[in-house]
Amino acid sequence: MSIDQFKQRAAEKAVEQVKSGMTLGLGSGSTVSHAVIKIGQLWQSGELANITGVPTSERTETLARQYNIPLTTLDSHPNLDLAIDGADEVDPHLNLIKGLGGALLREKMVELTAKYFIVVVDDTKPVKKIGTRGPLPVEVVQFSWRYQANWLATLGCTPTLRGGEAAPFVTDNGNYILDCTFPQGIDDPAGLARTLNERTGVVEHGLFLNMADEVIVAGETGLQFIN
Repeated sequence: MSIDQFKQRAAEKAVEQVKSGMTLGLGSGSTVSHAVIKIGQLWQSGELANITGVPTSERTETLARQYNIPLTTLDSHPNLDLAIDGADEVDPHLNLIKGLGGALLREKMVELTAKYFIVVVDDTKPVKKIGTRGPLPVEVVQFSWRYQANWLATLGCTPTLRGGEAAPFVTDNGNYILDCTFPQGIDDPAGLARTLNERTGVVEHGLFLNMADEVIVAGETGLQFIN
């Protein structure tokens, strides 16, 4: 099976926990798109009824509308029953790095409100130490972004402006992302999260700590459930 097929298996397994009447957090990215499609198919067939979704990105909103999934906002529904999303890394404590798709701010806002948060990944995403597979995305305001990059470098990482200076990536919220590579991974995720939370001009970061209730991993050996 291909990586995309693994992603689909994990996502569709998570959708089995979606019930009629739920308000759902709809994550972003290639893995969770399979979940949105499955939810849309079940909605259109009548197997799911009276559901509403809160999308975490404009791309997810567009996909959900293709299947006529009823959508709402956190303003109207601040308490969600279930959220499903992917992750870029998952450590043994269910700490996550997210944000390589660029939707980390809205993802975190939505997933913090969910009663239950399921993460769906393929078997390339679990790591022993967070920050060893890829960079940590840090969303910053465009104003003086280089000032933030220089400060981030003092934390032991190498920050890179996503997209480059000629054509920087801009989030749905109008911000830049600095992808921060930690050569030896992140030794103290909680401490780093506190430091980033306190920094003026840092809008959000991709450390999703103590948030996931369950992780579904799909690979050659089948499905693995971590909770």
